[in-house]
Amino acid sequence: MLNILSKCKLCPRSCGVDRLNGELGFCKSGKSIKVARASLHYWEEPCISGTNGSGTVFFSNCNLSCVFCQNHQISQEDIGKEVSIERLSEIFLEQQKRGAHNINLVTPSHYVPQIIGALKIAKDNGLTLPIVYNTNSYENIDTIRLLEGYVDIYLPDLKYYNNKYAEKYSGARNYFKYASDAIKEMVCQVGPCKFDSNGMMKKGVIIRHMMLPGLLFDSKKVVDYIYTTFGNTVYVSIMNQYTPLNKATNFPEINKPVNPKHYEAFIDYCLSIGIKNGFIQEDGTVKESFIPKFNLNGI
Repeated sequence: MLNILSKCKLCPRSCGVDRLNGELGFCKSGKSIKVARASLHYWEEPCISGTNGSGTVFFSNCNLSCVFCQNHQISQEDIGKEVSIERLSEIFLEQQKRGAHNINLVTPSHYVPQIIGALKIAKDNGLTLPIVYNTNSYENIDTIRLLEGYVDIYLPDLKYYNNKYAEKYSGARNYFKYASDAIKEMVCQVGPCKFDSNGMMKKGVIIRHMMLPGLLFDSKKVVDYIYTTFGNTVYVSIMNQYTPLNKATNFPEINKPVNPKHYEAFIDYCLSIGIKNGFIQEDGTVKESFIPKFNLNGI
């Protein structure tokens, strides 16, 4: 499967570079996997983190360039440690030994072939945890199809409805088209949400949307699409943790927190259109826990 990297088109950027021979595309990633952090994470949605934490593996680099990225050191500054496929499989098993509820692959799109290889090895060596694919959703549908049978829970963002904002703030053309098609494939693969007796998700899709300042109307379009397309077969997670970090200071219209009244109005709107399955944040403050700190512990 690694031969896919010889003319890489894993994501919509379709750079076509030969990553097997050292060429780098938009995501700055080559043949080797680069991991920035592996740890138990307690601040995902309750059905993902539970009491023991989610076994997160934060992959370095990204195929988006969000000006407001809270993890820009990891996603845009190439920080991390190269590991082999075999070592990645060991990390998965170590997370299981730590008592993690699942293996949470964070920003994994550009390493899908290597991740599948690592999952095969880990499963052969006793990995039984659900696999979570935690993505910005700027995905090629063919890449998502490769994951069928390997991923149990999809945790995709749906950042924007209007592509002009995707281009302006994330450098991504046709974001909504690619993201919506990818999410449809995710739902098709894993079906309606399923939980165990302790309320932990075992199968399903949780679609995340983080409000941006001044874009309440775009957020409404996002949830309109989600509910019209999937009804209550998926969960929706509405986040208000936006903070003007990284390069957001260069964009005055988003160089401020989300208006709490807009967030409350958005939640009311979600309820009014019929959304029943979802998660919200209880206040408008950013909790440090929501911003994973960079380190190399556990790698």
